[in-house]
Amino acid sequence: MNNIKNRFSIKDLENLTGIKAHTIRIWEKRYNLLTPNRTETNIRFYDLASFQKLLNVSYLNNNGYKISKIATIADNDIPRLVKEIAIENNQESHIINDFKLAMLNFDPQLFYKTYDTLYSDKSFEDIFYDIFIPLLSQIGVLWQTNTITPAHEHFISGLIRQKIIMHTGIVQSKQNPSSNKTFVLYLPDNEMHELGLMFLNYKLISKGHHSILLGQSIPLDSLSDLQHYYDNITYISYFTIKPDVENVISYLNECDDIIMKTPNTNFWVLGQMINAIDSDKIPKKIKTFKSIKDLTNAL
Repeated sequence: MNNIKNRFSIKDLENLTGIKAHTIRIWEKRYNLLTPNRTETNIRFYDLASFQKLLNVSYLNNNGYKISKIATIADNDIPRLVKEIAIENNQESHIINDFKLAMLNFDPQLFYKTYDTLYSDKSFEDIFYDIFIPLLSQIGVLWQTNTITPAHEHFISGLIRQKIIMHTGIVQSKQNPSSNKTFVLYLPDNEMHELGLMFLNYKLISKGHHSILLGQSIPLDSLSDLQHYYDNITYISYFTIKPDVENVISYLNECDDIIMKTPNTNFWVLGQMINAIDSDKIPKKIKTFKSIKDLTNAL
């Protein structure tokens, strides 16, 4: 069975590349840059080669090449020119496109090759901040618009997870904790998006902190068990899709009631569900952060 996504609507191309459908049609008709196929019922669609070409055309256009000029370049020469410009300018958008292609093709070799090229002159932290966070943000939009399937999201997330685990293992093997604080990282019930939390665990360990990563979908009442073992705990959670916006405040109030009564206990939280609510309604003892970088700077 072939799992590769090889048919794209013009709306898919708009979502994947950021180029408006109207512009794509103009480029087709005026410059013959793309040639859509048609189904038996005469519905237009584009193949993978068209998607890859459009990514490259958009990249060249964003780097000063006029569409009329790009239209004169042979198809085989366009990817080579894009790579030359990307290397010369050290631009990340081309790298993100390569990761997208790896995801769409379920191609781990392209992922590893792209990552290894990055890692030759960037740190893992820089790759996560500059490449993986924007990539994951774009993937979230693609999933919401049905441009990609959950299988695509799970595939690329799994590969990123591998890299986080690998680098966490490296720093953990060298760690000699210098802090008397304990950080307990968890996700609430039905929250499965753990990459941000896993990266925070990596950062805490790399800074010499004692960090306990509990992972996905942890019941709130089980968190208090940790207080029998440690007396200076900071709980950290990441709300990407859960709890729902209408339930965030009640959940945080419950946190305040269940685990914040013990002295030397803190609760830090971040994620898009937190950013969507009125901060004035959050219990005073609970500290919120706008981003991973904001939280790591607070360490």
